[in-house]
Amino acid sequence: MLHSVSLTASRLIAARTLSLSKAAAKTSSLFRSFSTSDGTFDLTGCFQTHNLDSAPSESVTATKQELVDIFELMYTMRRMEITCDNEYKARNIRGFCHLYDGQEAVATGILNAFEPEDSWITSYRCHCIALARGGSVRQVVGELFGVIDGMSRGKGGSMHFYNKKHNFFGGQGIVGAQVPVGAGLAFANKYNAKPGEKMNVAIACYGDGAANQGQIWESANMSALWKLPMIFCIENNHYGMGTSIDRHSSISDYYKMGNSIPGLRIDGMNVLAVREGMRFAKEFCGSGNGPMYVEMMTYRYHGHSMSDPGTTYRNREEIAFTRSTRDPLEFVKKCLLDNEFIDEAEIKSTEKRIRKSVQEEVMKAKESTSPPLDELTKHIFATSLEPQCDSEYPPHIRMPNYEKSFWANGHRN
Repeated sequence: MLHSVSLTASRLIAARTLSLSKAAAKTSSLFRSFSTSDGTFDLTGCFQTHNLDSAPSESVTATKQELVDIFELMYTMRRMEITCDNEYKARNIRGFCHLYDGQEAVATGILNAFEPEDSWITSYRCHCIALARGGSVRQVVGELFGVIDGMSRGKGGSMHFYNKKHNFFGGQGIVGAQVPVGAGLAFANKYNAKPGEKMNVAIACYGDGAANQGQIWESANMSALWKLPMIFCIENNHYGMGTSIDRHSSISDYYKMGNSIPGLRIDGMNVLAVREGMRFAKEFCGSGNGPMYVEMMTYRYHGHSMSDPGTTYRNREEIAFTRSTRDPLEFVKKCLLDNEFIDEAEIKSTEKRIRKSVQEEVMKAKESTSPPLDELTKHIFATSLEPQCDSEYPPHIRMPNYEKSFWANGHRN
């Protein structure tokens, strides 16, 4: 019974994702022209729109260097997450651990579409986004080990990464909690934008299992009313924890959930489609048109967390089918090979180099130590309200009434 149910789910997934399996199967004919420096790729069938007068381009150009950089980042993500799986099983990582392998094209495509000044916040499946936004394998794995060299100095663990310098506002441990914070980041970006210039956008990534949270509806309402440059990004990996979307949501077209808010569905296993789609979303939202719902059709290879084998509500055949037809890394390899940018030997050499680098970074993380006890009291309160005393307060904080605003030069009304 379980086998037949899972196969039915596989068929539903294939039908729902814009015939994305067919789109992926077209990889062998993806390029229309190529040279030694760039290629043009066909993205037909990778997008669906809601309440939009235009759509992302179905033809995109990528250079050899862009594709090589994309592949190296995605492969580093994949190896890092596989290593985390092994370290967890060896009991070197404790607590919760939610892995991202299978979804690498989403984070990498967003990264390549955004500017460093754009704000990014996500769920507790956050290791690879932390890596993309200024982190290193050593910092990510070190945080999982709970050592002082971790990205959050060993105090956050798997679900609580943060890098303000790179406008990455963390992973959130509570389901959906990142979305209203993301709306706040979008509000700040609009508030700080110079008149006449495009706004930096904010994106909040969350899973299909969080899509019906009340706080998301409230955030969407405010974002629409105030025309905030906010992107609601649903990473639809088809299973909210261990429950298929057909069983946990009355709406399965998540990109339409904003009602009057425009929506875009993207093949989240195709990094070029993600990049092009997110460029379109950034341009739309940053130009003052208000928020957008974006649904990434993706798939996670691991279970919901390390405590979930991931095979009780789906079978191994379904996972193997996705790996063989829609794997995001294999897609990039195909692009590189079809355009004769690099050959198989160069790919294998790159993979070997990255595997070695990841392992070296993990060993460095293991050499670090646990944070001292006094670290537990840091980063809780501001040390001072004066800007010259290591304060993060801006020189002027606008209150609803201008005359009651706070001025950091000592004048407070």
